[in-house]
Formats: sequence, structure tokens, C-alpha cells
Amino acid sequence: MFWLQFLVVIAALYIGSRMGGIGLGVMGGLGLAVLTFAFGLQPSAPPIDVMLMIASVITAASVMQAAGGLDVLVRLAEKALRRNPQHITFMAPFVTYVFTLCAGTGHVAYSVMPVIAEVSRQSGVRPERPMSIAVIASQQAITASPISAATVALLALISGQGYQLIDILLISIPATFIGCFVAALVMSRYGKPLAEDEEYLRRVEAGSVAPIGVAEKADQGEAATQGKLGRGAVASVILFLLGVFTVVLLGSIPSLRPAWTDAAGAVRMLGMPEVVEIVMLSVAAIILMVTRINAANVVKSGVFTAGMQALISIFGIAWMGDTFFQGNMDVLQGTIQQIVTAAPWLFAFALFLMSILLNSQASTVRGLMPLGLALGLPAPALIAMFPSVNGYFFIPNYPTVIAAIHFDRTGTTRVGRYLFNHSFMLPGLIATSVAVGVGFLLASIVL
Repeated sequence: MFWLQFLVVIAALYIGSRMGGIGLGVMGGLGLAVLTFAFGLQPSAPPIDVMLMIASVITAASVMQAAGGLDVLVRLAEKALRRNPQHITFMAPFVTYVFTLCAGTGHVAYSVMPVIAEVSRQSGVRPERPMSIAVIASQQAITASPISAATVALLALISGQGYQLIDILLISIPATFIGCFVAALVMSRYGKPLAEDEEYLRRVEAGSVAPIGVAEKADQGEAATQGKLGRGAVASVILFLLGVFTVVLLGSIPSLRPAWTDAAGAVRMLGMPEVVEIVMLSVAAIILMVTRINAANVVKSGVFTAGMQALISIFGIAWMGDTFFQGNMDVLQGTIQQIVTAAPWLFAFALFLMSILLNSQASTVRGLMPLGLALGLPAPALIAMFPSVNGYFFIPNYPTVIAAIHFDRTGTTRVGRYLFNHSFMLPGLIATSVAVGVGFLLASIVL
């Protein structure tokens, strides 16, 4: 029965990932229905706290985008990139990393991809170098952002063991940043120089792309940042970042949170799920009042659309995964527990493989991390392995990967003949493996 149930879970994940959008979430719900009604497994509790935290963060980020806050960040990023064109292989991932760190979603990288592609081409730098690592950095930072869906999901799982948000950030931020830097260092020497690339020379001869040093007639980078900013755009960024800082502060210093004594005399402190929800919803409300934007426009933003899809995916996948793991814990324990306990880093491979299938860091955390806890893995080890949920790049079908390929008009950023020999494989593997290794080192020192 175990393997039949496992087949149901895998089939739901595979079909859902092929559907895209909310397909992963609804297929998770269908898989849960089969496990419950066909196999008689008792459903676990749905991940309500995680979903509400994600919804509140998405709401605040979407309001900031609707107020023009992301446009402000894009203009600042463009100035930084154009001032340092020869160092763009290092500047580009730094920009996308910071964007994701602040916004909590890697999809904000779309806004600067045209700038990265055009600046690198004009300066004679092979665009594949900055484009590939910039995409990887935009996703690595999800496991370092205090407000990303993946981070709040992990926090909700380990907070019961006495670990706070600052414990995650102290490991994940330096680990992922170092991982991205090492990958950028490798990519800075990767591939032929742009002036010698056959595909680029062919496109120049065909007139489909401008030569090095010549601006395109319609510079996509400039087009992305032209136009007047809306009223309150800068204020929306400041307010949003203040909200992020408040979440980190309250998560790092529990004594700042209010506490109450219940009827039994026990002291109950305001939990981090409630902190995230209250703070981010309040930030969204304040931005709306200060900027006076139309609240109806918020749900039309790209951040809101992508975020809601992630929330629904977590709803279905996490509920199905929890039900499967809890219903088969007797089978999963024993040999697997001994292996994982003896070499905790092996669990990182399971997280990596699951993230390839799910294309979602948050869904991977919520779907597999509870198994790690149930098998007795310590929370510091799980925090160290957190960056391993960034395996989405392995199969080049993720939206940011596809977008980067299309934005690079020189043709250097591409998928190889054998599918897996694509531009993002090397920087992705380097960044992830280095981040996990550094994570284990830091966890042994800090936690």
C-alpha cells in the first residue's frame, strides 16, 4: 500500500507541475482526496498559519508594486549596472539578490533582466555570464529573505523547537551570498568572449542584434525604466522595508512581542506567524492610505498573481504531503532514519530533487521538511540544508530561466542540445552546493 500511495503523490506532483499556475495546488488536493477516500489515510491539519503568513506578505508586496515601488528599485538598479559595466557579472547577481531579499519573491528579477542583457552586450561582456548567475541569485535569495514564502514556512516548522527568525537569517544570508559570489567568480571566466561567439556573430551579420558598443534602436533597458513614477512610489518602498525590518526585529528579539497570561496561568507570547500577518497587513494598509492608489489595482500586479499561485500550491501540496508522511511514518522510519541521522547532509539531496519536481522552494519546504523533523534531524541541520530547495534550475523550464534566455538577444544564454547542458546548470550547482556547505559550517559555529 505504501508504494501505491507514493505513486499517487508522485503522479499528483508531476501532473501538477506540468499544468503550471495553480495546477500544482489543485492536483495536490486531488491526490489528498485519493489518499483519504481510496486508502483511508486520515488528513492532517491544513497549513493555515503558513498560508496566512504568505498571503499577508504577498499583499504588502503587491501594494508596493501597485504604488510604483518596484519601479523605484529598478531605476536604482539600472544606474548601478550602467555605472559598472565591466563588473556586471558581479553587479547583476548582487542586484537580483537584493531585490529578492527585500521583496520575498524571485520574480522581481524580470524587471532588470533587459538592463543586464543590454548593458553586458554594449560593454562586450558575454551576456550569458551575468544573466545566468543573476537568475540563480534571484532564487537563492528566497532562502535568505525574511519574508519569502519558503522562509516563513521553515520558521513555522522549527519555531516550536525554540528557534527564531534570526537563527535562519544568520545562516542563510551569508551562506547563499557566498554561494552566489563563488558562482559569479566562476562564470566571470565562462565561455568564449562575446566578440568570438559564433551565434552572436551570426546574428550580427543577419542584422538581428547590434554589434558591441552600439545601442539598440529600442533599448529594452531604458524602455523598462522610462515614464513618470507614481505619487508615493518612494514612500511605498520605505514603508515596505520598514515592515520587513520590523518583522526581523520582532523575530530576533522575542521580548519585544506582547505576551498574555491565560486562564491556566501560562504565559503566551505573540507567535511569529501572527507577527508577520499583523505587520505586513498593516504595512499594506499604510501604503494604501499614504499613496492613495486604487486598491483594485493591487490584485492585477504580477507579484500578487505569482504569490497567489504559490499559496494555492502550498495549500494542496503541503496538505497532501503531510497526510502521506504522517500516515506512513512507521514505514519511513527505521532504515531511512538511520541513514539520515548518520549523514544528515543526504537529506539535502532529497530536498534538491523534490524542488526540481515542484519548482517551488516553499512547497518543497512545506512538503518535505516535516519528514526531516519526524526523522529526528536537528533544526540547525535543516537550516543549513535550506538552500538545497533551490533546485528549480536543473530542468530549464522555470519562468525566470525562460525569460533570461529570451531577453539575451545575442543567443549566448541558451539551452544546449541535450537539455541539461544549459547556461544555468553550472552556476546553479555551484551556488547551491557552496551555500549548503557554508550553511553546515556556520550552523556548527552559530547555533
